[in-house]
Amino acid sequence: MCERDDLDEFARRSTDVSRRRFGAMALGAGLVAALPGLANAADTQGTNVDIKTPDGVADAYFVHPSQGKSAGVLIWPDIFGLRPAFRQMATRLAGSGYAVLVINPFYRTQRAPTAPAKPDFNDPATRQALMTLMGTLNANTAVTDAKAFVAFLDGQRPVDRKKKIATTGYCMGGPFVFRTAAALPERVGAGATFHGGGLVTDKPDSPHLLIPQIKASFLVAIAENDDQREPQTKDVLRDSFAKAHLPAEIEVYAGTMHGWCPPDSHVYNESQAEKAWSRMLALFSQSLA
Repeated sequence: MCERDDLDEFARRSTDVSRRRFGAMALGAGLVAALPGLANAADTQGTNVDIKTPDGVADAYFVHPSQGKSAGVLIWPDIFGLRPAFRQMATRLAGSGYAVLVINPFYRTQRAPTAPAKPDFNDPATRQALMTLMGTLNANTAVTDAKAFVAFLDGQRPVDRKKKIATTGYCMGGPFVFRTAAALPERVGAGATFHGGGLVTDKPDSPHLLIPQIKASFLVAIAENDDQREPQTKDVLRDSFAKAHLPAEIEVYAGTMHGWCPPDSHVYNESQAEKAWSRMLALFSQSLA
């Protein structure tokens, strides 16, 4: 995924220009806002699950419509990990007709929760703990986990294996979306990243270099302040997807800050988060048949 200096840069980029603002966003990670209701939502069933992987046992949350079979979706959360906000998002997505798995990416080190209820990123101990957790993940762990998690989904009765699987990622989860789609190109039909960090780097394992191996359609939703710091990222991604002849909707969301999509974020932007959510649903409806 990234080297240590890249992880530090990711943390600095994760809100506005100051650590004070980053701390304010982190504080919001313990507060779950109410997501907008969904008309005609399906009844859902959700449960905490344990998934065996080559590296241990991953804790996760699996939720799906109560009736029938549905396309599977794998969600990679941000640095604050598996928590109520992501269970809420997964349940909402299940209400739209998908069998959704949201995982604890840090299971090798500890079970969820992996961040305090109200984390203060300005606190040296909290910051170090979260960055250390993030530093345990890399390109290899992402592929190992992607294969295990998709295999879990495919083994569940509510998952329709005749349909493609989708994967989504937030912040640090963005690169995992690319790695999942590249590792399982025949199975993954859609990928969506939201304020993803490190999608284009100068490293030989940069996620964007995997695009030629991918067969999925993509949505890349970019925060405005991320684009201001790295304006070349969107252009590199557009060029890479075009050369691979893959459909990709790549957009900078006006007025947004890194982290704007999860409802517990201090920088949550409801109108733009809803726009991104609607574009994700449109992608899924077109790509998972």
